Amino acid sequence: MSKLQLRAFLYQLGAFAVLFLAFRYLIDAYTGLTGFWIPMTAFIVGTIVGPKFQAVRTKDGEKLFMKWLFIKGIKEIG
Repeated sequence: MSKLQLRAFLYQLGAFAVLFLAFRYLIDAYTGLTGFWIPMTAFIVGTIVGPKFQAVRTKDGEKLFMKWLFIKGIKEIG
């Protein structure tokens, strides 16, 4: 696993964790769901809404890219 692949994995994990915790709180506070359904719903919503990070080898070297539901196209990350 290269340095950029590890960075992509950590960005993916961090983004999912933040979104999961936020959605878990919102679902618990504002819906009638109870028990197992709160974290399950937060997991599904966090997975769908979260950005996707990927390290790709190009002719210029390895680069980190991000795709997200709320931005158009694919964005190169530093």
